[in-house]
Amino acid sequence: MEWFYSLELFSQIYWGIALIGSFIFVITIVTTFMGGDSGDLDTDAEIEADTGIGFQFITFKNLVGFFTLFGWSGIACMDAGLSKPLTIIISIVCGLIMMVVMAAMFYYMQKLNHSGTLNFKNAVGQVGEVYLTIGAKRSSIGKAHVRIQGALRELEALTDSEIDLKSGAVISVKDVTQNGILIVEQLNK
Repeated sequence: MEWFYSLELFSQIYWGIALIGSFIFVITIVTTFMGGDSGDLDTDAEIEADTGIGFQFITFKNLVGFFTLFGWSGIACMDAGLSKPLTIIISIVCGLIMMVVMAAMFYYMQKLNHSGTLNFKNAVGQVGEVYLTIGAKRSSIGKAHVRIQGALRELEALTDSEIDLKSGAVISVKDVTQNGILIVEQLNK
């Protein structure tokens, strides 16, 4: 502690910001990797859960990143012998750059998030194969294999065709009902 008290006030402020910011940064990183991202330290959880907000610049994580880099870049500037005003300007710019980088990183990581929800409308226009016979004129529900959202799926299907669509028939999806049943037509008659 003697070393800290021997520093002038300007240096003490930068060292205090750097050490406290680094400590909180390390705790935030550790809890994030341990799955504690929604813990007490993360006040962004409520905001991040709201998909109505896109790019977020002022968040807890970004502020921690700002103060961490602000402190350490200020210490580096003082060690390089730069003046106090230049040290403040450089450390603010470095902190802001850190905030922009972190905000962009979280924004683009959020875009990678996949909801896993199957959107049946994505089946329209797709080609598939009848698995279980589909009754003519929507008389009985059958099943068809259709590739939707990158995966082959077995889905319920109806047809407006005059004849039953037998197992193995190649079909095309014309429409989807509100409850997710495919409306199909035979391709090879």
